[in-house]
Amino acid sequence: MEFAICFKGDVDHKRAKALVRQAENVGFTYCWFYDSHILWRESFVAMAMCMEHTEKMRFGPCVTNPNTRDWSHAASLFASLAKQSGGRFDIGLGRGDSAVRVMGKKPATLAKCEEFISVVKDLVRGNEAQYGECPNPVTFPWAEDYELPIWFAAYGPKALSTAGRAADGLILQIAEPTIVKWLTDSAKKAGVESGRDMSNYKVMSAAPAHTGPISDTIEAVKWFPAMVGNHIADIVEKYGSDTDQIPSSLRDYIKNRKGYDYSKHGKSDNPYLDFITEDVIKSFCVLGNPDAHIEKLKELEKAGVTQFNIYLDNGDEEKIIADYGNHIIPNF
Repeated sequence: MEFAICFKGDVDHKRAKALVRQAENVGFTYCWFYDSHILWRESFVAMAMCMEHTEKMRFGPCVTNPNTRDWSHAASLFASLAKQSGGRFDIGLGRGDSAVRVMGKKPATLAKCEEFISVVKDLVRGNEAQYGECPNPVTFPWAEDYELPIWFAAYGPKALSTAGRAADGLILQIAEPTIVKWLTDSAKKAGVESGRDMSNYKVMSAAPAHTGPISDTIEAVKWFPAMVGNHIADIVEKYGSDTDQIPSSLRDYIKNRKGYDYSKHGKSDNPYLDFITEDVIKSFCVLGNPDAHIEKLKELEKAGVTQFNIYLDNGDEEKIIADYGNHIIPNF
């Protein structure tokens, strides 16, 4: 299993440089950034900066979407960062959540996401591609045949199918092993049915982790199940509350959900957190002493997870990185 950290765009730039250096030195191999340019600062600027202060760590957005940027601009950005970092760049992709909804816009369709994957991969390779309403094909004469790894964020059945058929990896914003296995198996099944070799398919579990006492961290990470609930609510709205296309345990916890405030996305002072219970928080996150982390991460590994990505924005970031480097990562 690989280990990653993930930042919101509000981390101080000097501290971000120190954190990525610390994380790389103790065994973390990826650093991801939220891509929500209105709620937080532009993430790709921070990635470029952090690349200059690391040697092996890989970077990328977790997640970007097809609607924020013109596709040629997005592909140029990705190819430029891949070149600048010496090939240390992936992207996580989703339909678009806070980055577009905060402006009153709608997420992209899955068909548009799949087309984006194809077009962007071609452009980053240096191939010609044509898309949307652009009348002329586009090609980058400076591109260097980089094969861009693309991870796709999914929960619902159709999104999981897209991830399995079109992406190089799956992003699951949850750390509950049973649910993770159900979702992972669904994506891999779609890939196999489309004729793909899924033996090297990557699966990320992204969630807050804290090595302090659980009682001290419950409130700090309460925002996370609410963010997950926002995505699940979309699926339930589409498929119905009695659907068997997602696990019942993933449906049931949102029954008392009343709304979501995107201006407080990812924050514990979001006014719509009342439906979150302590059991859900403990289930969805990785909390407790290092031994508890190791036990849960072993379960996630058995469920198919190849990378655990820590949403590192709940306090004690330096301590969490150090505890992972000293006590947890060596066990994997």
